[in-house]
Amino acid sequence: QVLINGGSLSGAKAPQVSGVRVQLEMHALWRQFDQLGTEMIVTKAGRRMFPTFQVQISGMDPAAEYVLLMDFLIVDDKRYRYAFHSSSWLVTGRADVVAPSRMHFHPDSPACGAQWMKQTVSFDTLKLTNNLLDDNGHMILNSMHRYQPRFHVVYVDPTPDSHANAHRNFCSFSFPETRFMAVTAYQNHRITQLKIASNPFAKGFRTTDPQDRCSPPNLEIRERAGDRSLRPVGISHSPIQICLHL
Repeated sequence: QVLINGGSLSGAKAPQVSGVRVQLEMHALWRQFDQLGTEMIVTKAGRRMFPTFQVQISGMDPAAEYVLLMDFLIVDDKRYRYAFHSSSWLVTGRADVVAPSRMHFHPDSPACGAQWMKQTVSFDTLKLTNNLLDDNGHMILNSMHRYQPRFHVVYVDPTPDSHANAHRNFCSFSFPETRFMAVTAYQNHRITQLKIASNPFAKGFRTTDPQDRCSPPNLEIRERAGDRSLRPVGISHSPIQICLHL
């Protein structure tokens, strides 16, 4: 699936972003999870996403500099619980107070378009947390709420009046199949099984006996060793505000 410039604000975009196209990597795997109802673990210390959000980008100006970032939008104003007897999610009430809004900068930002386009862009350092007081730059989410990851491409405008064109210097992209429920433990055992089967860092949980793969719903996938440090990011920054600060 390829998305073309998804900027939601009206007005013509700058030529450096108007032709940007983004293709979601591992699209088939994301679709598999989406059909079951994707779940992502959130922990106090922070947990990586699987599948990892990865994209291929085209249409950038090879010589221009860009910042890439992500945020997460709450899908609706509802809180959910999982009903094991019916293997489905049920609404239990209104959503909790929205967690502080953050944006995650790709650690290679800023970089020229040629660099971004020559290989897959992976947000493998991004972590999800339910700790409202987190000071590590992780993305703060409420458990039992649904979220839509959103990807932004921001052109680093070198002109003196770049702030006046901030609304023109970015574009945003959302892939519906990447929506997920934030959980502290996996609820749907089929999600657990698919994560184990498809995550190379969960191989310790694999077995040749199909009966043994029916793991309990609260099984958590083992964290990969050797974390790379995250760059702390500001709170409540929109892509436009990012443009203004570049």
